[in-house]
Amino acid sequence: MKNAVFIYSPDQLGYKFSDTHPFNHKRLILTMDLLKKIGTLSDDDIVPARIATDEEIALAHDPRYIDIVKKAGHGELTPQQGESYGIGTEDTPIFTNMHEASALLVGGTLQAVDQVLQGHARHALNLGGGLHHGFRGRASGFCIYNDSSVAIRYMQEKYGLRVLYVDTDAHHGDGVQWAFYDDPNVCTLSIHETGRYLFPGTGNITERGNGKGYGTSFNFPIDAFTEDESFLEIYEASMREVFEFFKPDVVLTQNGADAHYFDPLTHLYGTMKIYREIPKLAHKLAHEYCDGRWIAVGGGGYDIWRVVPRAWSHIWVEMTDQQHPTGPLPQEWLDRWQHEAPVPLIPTWEDPSPLYEPIPRKAEIEEKNAQMLAKALHMIRNEKR
Repeated sequence: MKNAVFIYSPDQLGYKFSDTHPFNHKRLILTMDLLKKIGTLSDDDIVPARIATDEEIALAHDPRYIDIVKKAGHGELTPQQGESYGIGTEDTPIFTNMHEASALLVGGTLQAVDQVLQGHARHALNLGGGLHHGFRGRASGFCIYNDSSVAIRYMQEKYGLRVLYVDTDAHHGDGVQWAFYDDPNVCTLSIHETGRYLFPGTGNITERGNGKGYGTSFNFPIDAFTEDESFLEIYEASMREVFEFFKPDVVLTQNGADAHYFDPLTHLYGTMKIYREIPKLAHKLAHEYCDGRWIAVGGGGYDIWRVVPRAWSHIWVEMTDQQHPTGPLPQEWLDRWQHEAPVPLIPTWEDPSPLYEPIPRKAEIEEKNAQMLAKALHMIRNEKR
């Protein structure tokens, strides 16, 4: 059995709204090229994504909505007709063959699931996935189909497993949370910037689940300008305690890389330190609780030149038990991409220090986040007493 497989097909780049849209899957090529240049990814590691069937997509989406997406991508739907479905908006414009492109991203995540749960690999990475804002009958926040929601339902129906979904994107994983809000066999954990300032505006600590699913939804909304230390304190405590509480059979992690200081769409002050640590703990706990069954997907990340390739490389390096890189990036990679990048590339795996001016409210933000953490975990901490 392989340690890990890397899911990728060139056609995943077809998920493209426009040349100026912030969601840009060129980051897949940038990340793969960086991994190849440091010798940690070979062609033998790559398993092609497949296209999800309509029946598979319908595990988490209304068939009528799937038909609307098909019509939109084939020029049979106006933006006005698509608006109530979240299609043809500024966030999620119509593009040619949008159903086919979206189905490939979903199929990539299902391929990752099957690779792990059929025993071909302990872990699998589909960086093309992680579109966590898609709803049953509506696109939202750059996400047409929600590959994680489809994959979780697929794992339940095909393999009968209890699933823990962990989301460290700076935006709340709303689509996945609401899809399983009343399901006691799916636990969702989301660490995100508070919705007071950021799309989608949800993810409060009071969103704990509903009915039989009450107590299986965990949200950790952190303050704007949160830095590494506070982020990692919340991540470590929440992960360890939720794993112990829920005892999943398999873990699916969504790895948005938009909590970084450079990200243009968020207000968090993370650095590359958090992206080195996030996969380490996920890997450790997957082996402790899930017999190693860990599937990881991509997500947000809108500084595709300075942040995403370095951040996502750490996931693959961790999955394959290789040494996390430090020091300079390969000069060959820098030379290849600098002429295309609109900003100077960061030449090292670590960020420059200092990356930003000191935050005047640092202590206040950390205290506020610590209080939030205690409230969010109050229920399971009480159970232990």
